[in-house]
Amino acid sequence: MKKFKLTVLLLSLTIGVFAQAKDAVAPIVPVAAPQSMGLSSSELLIIALLIFSAVLLAVTITLFNAFKVMYKVQADPNPYQPYQAESPIEFEDWLKQKKSKPNFWTKILSLKPLEEEKGMIIPHSYDGIQELNNPVPAWFNILFFGTIIFAAGYLFYYHVGEYGQRQDTEYETEIAKAASDKRKFLAMSGTSIDESSVKIDASQIVAGKGVFDANCIACHGDKGQGLVGPNLTDEFWLHGGSINDIFKTVKYGVPEKGMVSWEKNLSAANISEVSNYIISLKDTKPAGPKEPQGVKYEDKSVQDTVKNENSKSK
Repeated sequence: MKKFKLTVLLLSLTIGVFAQAKDAVAPIVPVAAPQSMGLSSSELLIIALLIFSAVLLAVTITLFNAFKVMYKVQADPNPYQPYQAESPIEFEDWLKQKKSKPNFWTKILSLKPLEEEKGMIIPHSYDGIQELNNPVPAWFNILFFGTIIFAAGYLFYYHVGEYGQRQDTEYETEIAKAASDKRKFLAMSGTSIDESSVKIDASQIVAGKGVFDANCIACHGDKGQGLVGPNLTDEFWLHGGSINDIFKTVKYGVPEKGMVSWEKNLSAANISEVSNYIISLKDTKPAGPKEPQGVKYEDKSVQDTVKNENSKSK
């Protein structure tokens, strides 16, 4: 009853506030007033109305909740009853009340309720300690039998039916695909030059000298006479003296001899240019050359001529 009276009092006060607000807002007459904070009188009026609407909404919600309380009180007029604690029960009775169907985690972990432990005791004990015959968890059985099924399917798919590629075959396929992709890339980029396709081209010598001066003179000298690296002007070579051999040496380097790989620093065209320049250094006889190293190299055409002459003399 007190709640009802309080609610009616609040409702009366709210209605009085609404009436005063209406009287205060009604006589407003547009008057040319100085601007405040950069806002006109119309904008200030709109802001005031928005604030009033927000307050009105809050009051409406409060009244709605009050009417809900009044409705509940009238629907259930039972007087207030003090709390009475229930009498304690035995643990077994409490377990019976709480007994319910096992959930997903109880099933997957194979957990058993406490009241079933008596039937799981193994009939032996050590120093008064008894052991329970707990079942294997369901998740372990699922993984165990799942691996067996997967192994059987894998064996049939890859080894019996041969529907999929095995590791060695897959490796060969990937290598072939990588080589094909490399050829396509080189063809599209216009740099399809490698150690097997490089040719002697005298027009590349000038550009090759610029590449040589920028990268090679520290080890081979400004004239190719050899410093740390070998002499490039004589007939002796450590890794072959053909254009293909020189291209390969420059491209991949010889790490054990201190020759770095230039594959990442120079393009294939640059390596071709510097290789042609090195070929042009043969027999230039610069001052202070380094002593010969390696094996004397003869061009294939010279070797074929010598072999033909020897065969004719026989």
